[in-house]
Amino acid sequence: MNEKQRSILLDSSSRFPPPPGVKLSYGTAGFRADASILQSTVFRVGILAALRSLNTQSVIGVMITASHNKVSDNGVKIADPSGGMLTQAWEPFADALANVPDSLHLVQLVDDFVMKENIPLEVVQSAVILLGRDTRPSGESLLEAAKQGISSIVGAVAVDMGVLTTPQLHWMVRSRNKGMKATEMDYFNQLSSSFRCLIDLIPPGSAVNVMDKLIVDGANGVGGEKLQVLKKVLHGLDIQICNSGKEGVLNEEVGADYVQKEKVVPRGFAPADAGMRCASLDGDADRLVYFSAIQNSNNRICLVDGDKILSLFALFIKEQLSILNDNEGDRETNSYPATLGVVQTAYANGASTDYLKHLGLEVVFTPTGVKYLHEKAADYDIGIYFEANGHGTILLSEGLLHWLDGRSSEPSLTSKGSEQQKAALRLLAVSKLINQAVGDALSGLLLVEAILQHMGWSIHRWNELYHDLPSRQLKVKVVDRSAVVTTNAETVVVRPLGIQEAINAETAKYPRGRCFVRPSGTEDVVRVYAEASTEEAADNLANSVAQLVDQFLGFGSS
Repeated sequence: MNEKQRSILLDSSSRFPPPPGVKLSYGTAGFRADASILQSTVFRVGILAALRSLNTQSVIGVMITASHNKVSDNGVKIADPSGGMLTQAWEPFADALANVPDSLHLVQLVDDFVMKENIPLEVVQSAVILLGRDTRPSGESLLEAAKQGISSIVGAVAVDMGVLTTPQLHWMVRSRNKGMKATEMDYFNQLSSSFRCLIDLIPPGSAVNVMDKLIVDGANGVGGEKLQVLKKVLHGLDIQICNSGKEGVLNEEVGADYVQKEKVVPRGFAPADAGMRCASLDGDADRLVYFSAIQNSNNRICLVDGDKILSLFALFIKEQLSILNDNEGDRETNSYPATLGVVQTAYANGASTDYLKHLGLEVVFTPTGVKYLHEKAADYDIGIYFEANGHGTILLSEGLLHWLDGRSSEPSLTSKGSEQQKAALRLLAVSKLINQAVGDALSGLLLVEAILQHMGWSIHRWNELYHDLPSRQLKVKVVDRSAVVTTNAETVVVRPLGIQEAINAETAKYPRGRCFVRPSGTEDVVRVYAEASTEEAADNLANSVAQLVDQFLGFGSS
């Protein structure tokens, strides 16, 4: 690092001293904490983003959001060149950079890292970083801190994209690096035109016109605000937006996280909405769940979660692939052996996994965390992943898209078997509608609506695909969560010895029993998940396994 660069870094970082006694860790959500202690961290993430841009010679994104957290929190995360999350290989550097105690140590850390990664810091070249933030009041000052961090690396340029949903920023980064147009209006136009394409391709006879209005809970966040804009360019869907952010507090008894966990109607919904098709976004619009309020039930709902969204998508895509590969004899010349995989975590309800396997689909499991799901989904021509919390998407390979492009324009298909051409066009429209960078509540919502119209289904018919097994989640305080080591996508404990055998013996007592334990990523607790054929059995299994965890690892264990 030359003297000019060293001097700029020393000077700028001295204006953002870290708060004493605070240690932060970069996880799936990036850095997240009370907004009042994040100035220094966000400044340093600006430095990290600039180095990442120089290192990859690509556009990088920085998003300032705390998603479904309360309004006084905020956070910051990086979008890599693909539009996905920051590579795991850089997470230790992110942690070290956020927690380094002073300017001198910061410059030394950056210098060492630049040499180790061969980042061209001495050569004057540009690095471009797109910045976005959600609607939190603290966002503006934190954005300024990020800009200062970016500009402290010579040649780095910060481009403020304004108030955005998290998925919009990820989409913009991916699009810019593919050489495509990437303004917010380009995003809205792509969503609306691909939605229109799917609606136009609905088979004759589907109950298109019986679709009543959709009521959307915007969590009083950025998603509600952006849905208002999207509505203006959208045709074929009647949307009523509730909790748009004009009144009410972000994520306070509203939003996908609240609805999914509490299984109650969010604030702002009227008794007249009972039985209607409703959807809920989270604070930064990267999660989506559906629900229908139950009449006269004290605000209880029928929840249609991420597992059921995944099942709907998988069913539709399997149908299109079946049409495409129905080639009556000339299979070898015209078909593409597309691999379709469904990716879940152990938290997926066992009934959803059974349903997907019954459809003949390949279902694989990864550890908890979107980064693991996304990486595994990319192994397939079509990889679908969703967590029960409503975060997920569909990835389609370049090879498959190229083949679909050819199939959709083959002249022979218009006269002979135009159903195949329509199936190819539908899958191409899905690839443009769904956000392939990250889970996106707005694009996911439009895909759900298009498929429901295609099937002629109500939310109640969709919800009948299968019935969830009762489940229970608990957490147990332990002395040291790192004492728990798991394998098989976190479903089997290999240390401490003996605990897995005890869990197995307990689980075997219950019909359709399933139980696993895993250490929390953020606090000294072990999480317990239990499933069984009845609510009482799931509760009993969870409680008895929680006691086992306490015996092996709790404060009385030593």
